[in-house]
Amino acid sequence: METLANLESFVRSAETGGFSAAARRLALTPAAVSRNVAMLERNLGVRLFHRSTRKLTLTEEGERFLLAVEGNLEGLQSAIANISTDRGEPAGVLKISASITFGTNYILPLLPAFLERYPQIRPDWQFDNRPVDLIAEGFDAAIGGGFELAQGIVARALAPAHIIAVASPTYMQARTPPADPEGLAALDGIVMRASRTGRVRRWTMRNVQGAEMLAMPTETIVLNDPAAMCKAALLGLGVALIAVPDALPHLESGALVRLVPQWYGDAGPISIYYASRTLLPAKTRVFVDFVVEAVKRDRLAERFAGSLG
Repeated sequence: METLANLESFVRSAETGGFSAAARRLALTPAAVSRNVAMLERNLGVRLFHRSTRKLTLTEEGERFLLAVEGNLEGLQSAIANISTDRGEPAGVLKISASITFGTNYILPLLPAFLERYPQIRPDWQFDNRPVDLIAEGFDAAIGGGFELAQGIVARALAPAHIIAVASPTYMQARTPPADPEGLAALDGIVMRASRTGRVRRWTMRNVQGAEMLAMPTETIVLNDPAAMCKAALLGLGVALIAVPDALPHLESGALVRLVPQWYGDAGPISIYYASRTLLPAKTRVFVDFVVEAVKRDRLAERFAGSLG
């Protein structure tokens, strides 16, 4: 009987065209994936791949075998992953990607209670501001915003990512607070350059009456990271347009103040992303449910809302 590890290594190598890419998806080393495929070929008595220094290509026998097993592999994986549910013991490595500030401030603090409830789960978490490819990079779930919903991925909204204008009390001490977003042009701006486009991000702000206005503080300092923008605002260098989750601890402590408080921009929702399989692995399902419950309990959707009045 062939092992599931050998079959997984073969299918993922065929899908990605290489042992290294397959290894990232399977959380194995390229050598281990290559070894599993070689063992499968030896057991079957056929060569499944043509190997070169650049990529793998399927042989004729490999193409036929892929068609025969690919459709059944997910069912086998789900059955194995979910069998622990009957015993109430979700287990295994849980590979998660989360945005840096939101992940460390709001998701990481949930980990002690999560591990106390599910001690057989082993976290493998990555904090990054880039949208990851869940399937290609082998993540069980990701938390953040701005992800493109590739085929097979679903998003479950957690809270809004509203953009607000903030500055330090020291910076505003000798300045008149603006009456509306257009007034931000009179202040030193800590603005963000998008890494993908190279352009400075502009925000259209709105109020609860539905009016809209472009916010364009002077480009005094240009940065490429929201956490750095928040730090620069804390240092009294100007006004920053950042998401409420990034600013909230500093607003609550008084280290930052909100400008034009009736106005906010909308960067879309903060969501948790995962594969849309009918039978999610138990470890992923309990993690998603745990995060959704915690967000609701802590009223993050309400606390992150930028609208007032």
